[in-house]
Amino acid sequence: MPEHGKAGPSLRKGPGPELMGATSLVGNDVYNRQGDDIGDIKEIMLDMRDGQIAYAVLEFTAFFSTGAKLFAVPWRALTLDTENKRFVLDVQKDRLKDAPGFDKSHWPDMADQSWRDEVRGYYKSLLPPQ
Repeated sequence: MPEHGKAGPSLRKGPGPELMGATSLVGNDVYNRQGDDIGDIKEIMLDMRDGQIAYAVLEFTAFFSTGAKLFAVPWRALTLDTENKRFVLDVQKDRLKDAPGFDKSHWPDMADQSWRDEVRGYYKSLLPPQ
């Protein structure tokens, strides 16, 4: 039996953190393991073929104060930090400067296999084994 005042599985009400609405995640901050604020989630891309989240579209504000460049990061590269209510991307800030990105008014064809391979290849070392 859970302690008084603490929610356990039978007392928990509402969504999260195991199941959350996509719109509640848009705007969430993204930090790296060193505690650097590296941006925020602008969009969540669903793969309609398999019903899975494919990418989080991030704006790495630390590098682009104009907010003109966006980056698709494989969803599996992000970890939810429930304590700090943010996501963690385990990457050094400097490495993100060379990440494949795109202009916010000219999105790539995210279903294109060569584009997907480029993005996955860049973040490959951050992805957990399948």
